[in-house]
Amino acid sequence: MTDYLVPLLLTFICALALGRKENAYQHLLQGSREGLEILLSIVPSLVLLLTAVTMLRASGAMELLSRLLSPVMGLFGIPPETAPLILIRPISGSAALAVGTELMVNYGVDSQIGRTAAIMLGSTETTFYTISVYFGAAGIKQTRYTVIAALFADFVGFFMASLTTKLFF
Repeated sequence: MTDYLVPLLLTFICALALGRKENAYQHLLQGSREGLEILLSIVPSLVLLLTAVTMLRASGAMELLSRLLSPVMGLFGIPPETAPLILIRPISGSAALAVGTELMVNYGVDSQIGRTAAIMLGSTETTFYTISVYFGAAGIKQTRYTVIAALFADFVGFFMASLTTKLFF
């Protein structure tokens, strides 16, 4: 079905434009041009985020921050082993998926840590990536309280993932 979706969509758009006696090709070109402009506006943010993630992991800062956060996480009942996931998830989804996979390989998929990591991956967002993409595409420079609110929502997601794992597994 998905193999036919794009050709069907393009056929529908062209038929609609023909029915309205409009130039479908010009509309498709304009949409492509706008899409590329948006892409060009968000690429610098994406490059910066990916560079920051790589630098954090390569420098050992991620492990140091994980060790420093472990006692605080214990106060909230969050397994300290998930600290790298909590640190990386707001920045990069693919890096968080790699960390989550690593946790599941090391501790097991059915372990408390593996299940907590899986729930954390599903209930939190790549906050900085999402904000940079959507705000960058919309041309918004001042994020105001968005970052604080989004990071708080991520914290609640991490906490609830840990609590849910303890209550149901």
